[in-house]
Amino acid sequence: MSQGPPAGSVLQRSVAAPGNQPQPREQSRSPEDDDRKVRRREKNRVAAQRSRKKQTQKADKLHEEYECLEQENTVLRREISKLKEELRHLSEALKEHEKMCPLLCPMNFVQVRPDPVTSCLPR
Repeated sequence: MSQGPPAGSVLQRSVAAPGNQPQPREQSRSPEDDDRKVRRREKNRVAAQRSRKKQTQKADKLHEEYECLEQENTVLRREISKLKEELRHLSEALKEHEKMCPLLCPMNFVQVRPDPVTSCLPR
């Protein structure tokens, strides 16, 4: 013996809700209702196609932007490598120059620290 859900339960209220009652399949629908339903379905189908197309276009645009950024990233990484190599080369050149510089460059004999007397005087 099969009984429905207990009285007052959520399931019982859901089953008893007006929108959940089975619709009789009699000839109560008019041809206008059928036409309206067909037009609504067609309109919904077109809107769904338009939405999917827009979503695809957005994804394509993001993919193109990603590709451009990847290429730019590659170019920048190459430039970083070149600049690091140039820095290494110039640092080595400077070290070699500093070995000989005290003998040849009078600029190395200039006092680097400020004079204690002149630094106390007002300007």
